[in-house]
Amino acid sequence: MSASDVLSSVWDDVTGIQQPLSYGGVVVTAGVALLLVVAPWTWPVGRHVVTIAHEGAHGVAALVTGRSLQGIRLHSDTSGLTVSRGKPRGPGMVVTAFAGYAGPALLGLGAAYLLGRQHALAVLWLAVVLLALLLLQIRNFYGLYAVGVAGLAVFAVSWWGSGQAQSGTAYVGTWFLLLAAPRPVMELQLQRRRGQARTSDADVLARLTGVPGVLWVAVHLVVTLACALIGGGWLLDSAL
Repeated sequence: MSASDVLSSVWDDVTGIQQPLSYGGVVVTAGVALLLVVAPWTWPVGRHVVTIAHEGAHGVAALVTGRSLQGIRLHSDTSGLTVSRGKPRGPGMVVTAFAGYAGPALLGLGAAYLLGRQHALAVLWLAVVLLALLLLQIRNFYGLYAVGVAGLAVFAVSWWGSGQAQSGTAYVGTWFLLLAAPRPVMELQLQRRRGQARTSDADVLARLTGVPGVLWVAVHLVVTLACALIGGGWLLDSAL
C-alpha cells in the first residue's frame, strides 16, 4: 500500500463516524476520569496533561493575537512557562495570559462536541496533531519527554487500538480535560492566599487590567465549570 493510500485510509477513518459508547460506557469513562482527577496517586501524572494543555493554549493565543512565540518549557514539578514576544500590554497580552487556565476546559469542550457527533477517532488524531505541533515549540528536555510520551500514547491507540479502545480513550481523555480544568484554578487561589504564585496568570492579568487577581480566578473558575457542565451534557447525550 502506497503512502497516499495510507493517508487516504486515515483521512476516511478520521472524517467518518464511529459507534458511540453506550450510556453505561459513557458513565464509566466519566468515573475513570474523575478518579484520575481526585486520586492523590494519579493526579500528579494527570496534572502534567493539564499543564501541556495550559501551556499549549498560551502558545496558540500568542500566535492568534500576533505575538511571536519564543518557546515553551514544561517542568517535572508540573509547572510550565510559555515565552512570547510582542507588546508588553494590550489586548494580545491579556488574551495570551487568560488562555492558560481556560485552555484545557475549552479543548475538552471541543472534543465533547466532536464526540457528540460520533467522531471519536477525529478527537484522537486531532490530539496527535496538536501534540506534534507543540513538540516543535518545546525548549527543554523534560518538555520533549512529556509531550513525546503523550503523543506516542495517543498515536498508538489511534493506529493500533480497536474501535472500542479508541472510543473509550477519547471519552476518558475528554472527560478528564473537562473535570480536571477547575482543579488547578482552585489550587491557584489557595497558593495566592498563602502569598505564593505572585507571578501567576491571574496576577499578570491584574497588573495588565487593574482588575483584582481574585476576580480573574473567579472568571477562570466560572469558565472551567461551565465547560464541564456543557461538555458533560454533550457526552451523556451522545449515548442517548
